[in-house]
Amino acid sequence: MLQRLRSSSSDPRIQRRPPQAHAILGWLPCISWSLLLCFLFWLPVAEAEEPGAVERGLQIALEAERRDEGFGDLTAHLEMVLQSKGGKESRRRIRLRTLEVPSDGDKTLLVFDEPKDVQGTALLTFSHIDGDDDQWLYLPALERVKRISSSNRSGPFMGSEFAYEDLSSQEVEEYTYRYLRDEELGDVATFVIERFPRDAKSGYTKQVVWIDQEAYRALKIDYYDRKETLLKTLEQSDFQQFLDRHWRPGRMRMVNHQNGKSTDLLWTDYAFKTGLEGSDFDRSSLARIK
Repeated sequence: MLQRLRSSSSDPRIQRRPPQAHAILGWLPCISWSLLLCFLFWLPVAEAEEPGAVERGLQIALEAERRDEGFGDLTAHLEMVLQSKGGKESRRRIRLRTLEVPSDGDKTLLVFDEPKDVQGTALLTFSHIDGDDDQWLYLPALERVKRISSSNRSGPFMGSEFAYEDLSSQEVEEYTYRYLRDEELGDVATFVIERFPRDAKSGYTKQVVWIDQEAYRALKIDYYDRKETLLKTLEQSDFQQFLDRHWRPGRMRMVNHQNGKSTDLLWTDYAFKTGLEGSDFDRSSLARIK
């Protein structure tokens, strides 16, 4: 949910394929044998670049995770602003609580307070470093708890441009990585990396992430759909630092490039180490949350 980058092995999808033999032989009438030998000796070098990019991408993700470890738990308030393609807005007010689970992924609970038609709706997420995340949605109008199946986690959450899978903590183990380049994002020096979901049911084939080189905060993420087309972009801004260590955004803006809609999450009232426990994230008590 907070887009924390939370080790993984290299991804077979990003291995380069060597040129086919018939393609090399086709060059023989056009180039000298000396050039051909140079070309052949160059091939292993080109192949060696890929593992370096994979390892560096992973190390950047691990460092971002390391810098945010130890927050314990947190609570916050959010305003969700949904904007249609024509500019029409609707607003919702949400409470959030998160518990860090060092041996696994985080636990997060979102509860809607306003407007009245969604009041009491709650989403409980148990992220995992291994296997599928668990998510349950409580719908007051139906008075029942609905489990979000892994095949439905790519769907939109409560009509927003955030998918259910976007609301899980982004554990390092859930992706494989590749470093792309260093790049200036505005006036901020960033690392640009790709990450590839391990979950075959993910709605994304890859994500491109801009991470600032000083504090290792994820500033921007491009999401590519199952057709490998750019689907949406998340930008995070107005960061504040808490406990002299943990950075959190004041604004998260998700823009869908395919339908023209957007969703903003405006964060306030962050509080850390409030004493939350596992019992505060009980699926059976979702209907009684106030």
